[in-house]
Amino acid sequence: MPDTALIVIDMINTYEHQDADQLVPSVRRALPAITRLISRARESGVEVIYVNDNFGRWRSHHDELLDTALSGPHADLVEPVRPDADSLFVVKARHSIFFQTPLEYLLSQQGIDRVVLCGQVTEQCVLYSALDAHIRHLRTSVPYDAVAHIHPDLADAALRMMERNMGAEIGAADEVRF
Repeated sequence: MPDTALIVIDMINTYEHQDADQLVPSVRRALPAITRLISRARESGVEVIYVNDNFGRWRSHHDELLDTALSGPHADLVEPVRPDADSLFVVKARHSIFFQTPLEYLLSQQGIDRVVLCGQVTEQCVLYSALDAHIRHLRTSVPYDAVAHIHPDLADAALRMMERNMGAEIGAADEVRF
């Protein structure tokens, strides 16, 4: 059984929110590292799990969320990371990938005890998800170049907190071992 999963956080996004102008440039910088991680995970047989906000669309499913994002003005940020037929997809409504989602159960059923977190936003959803992974005794890696931020200073602090307080492994995406 595999012991690692790559978790892609909130990358299926329309970028129609208040902080989008600050976030989009950081997503553009992180996108190459994220796509390399996804590709390497798939090649290694590592489970790729997308955990994504539903943007308040309670009747939608992952295909609708993807179609909406791909028809938006920032489809170029979504297309390179779109889920394939083997990817798993979990919808979330709050910041943490674990809060009121079936992710913990899914990881347990798959025998996964290590998560690699990539996506957005470093100082929000990635940070809270890393904390919740730590609380669940999951080994956690966060590639600093595969996470996007709104506020660079808060993102730096969040990465330091994940490493120091949560024992997360922080390094470059190309150094992540699957």
